[in-house]
Amino acid sequence: YQEGTLVFLAPGQCVGFDNRGVKFQPKGWALLFHPDLLRGTQLGRNIRNYTFFSYEVREALHLSEQERRTILDCLHNIRHELQHAIDRHSRTLVVNNIEMFLNYCVRFYDRQFITRSDVAGKDILARFERTLDDYFLSDKPQTEGLPTVQYCAQELHLSANYFGDLVKRLTGKTAQEHIRLRLIDAAKERIADPARSIAEVAYELGFKYPAHFTRLFKNVVGCTPNRYRNIN
Repeated sequence: YQEGTLVFLAPGQCVGFDNRGVKFQPKGWALLFHPDLLRGTQLGRNIRNYTFFSYEVREALHLSEQERRTILDCLHNIRHELQHAIDRHSRTLVVNNIEMFLNYCVRFYDRQFITRSDVAGKDILARFERTLDDYFLSDKPQTEGLPTVQYCAQELHLSANYFGDLVKRLTGKTAQEHIRLRLIDAAKERIADPARSIAEVAYELGFKYPAHFTRLFKNVVGCTPNRYRNIN
């Protein structure tokens, strides 16, 4: 998957090149379109679903030769339509071709998640688990509150969107669901200590209000923390 690389930028984001003192001439294609082009279209309503616009450069999409040909076909179709005399179909066809291009990118990103899952993906999941373990063993819950997806992604040097998409595709669960399950595991360990009150456990885990902890615990486990303690 070294036949081409795609990087996606949303409005307001910046990109630059660090040539490190070596002459570097970028070569390739750029597809740029104004947000107003999509106003009132199906793509405009769904554009936020293409989460790779919030990935960082190091999480770019790398293509096979066949995938590269598919992408170039999409770009050629868009260029052909732009060179065609403008008529009442022009905007619809341009937008439809952009949407097709983005949908192919979704497919290829899914493939990239799968091809990386054997090594890189499993490594990221293992590091994710260690990050949560270290968080609950530290004083961060008391000083910073509950761990967030954004925090875990930063610790793993990934953008939050890419990290969330990767975890979802590898495990079937969202990153937030993993955090919640690890939180409940940490809670169960502390609840087993009769010297701790339920309120103390809640504050130790990063909850501002014990009632919020009790409600979450009951939703996940099926009983209140006090009931769980009595049963066990």
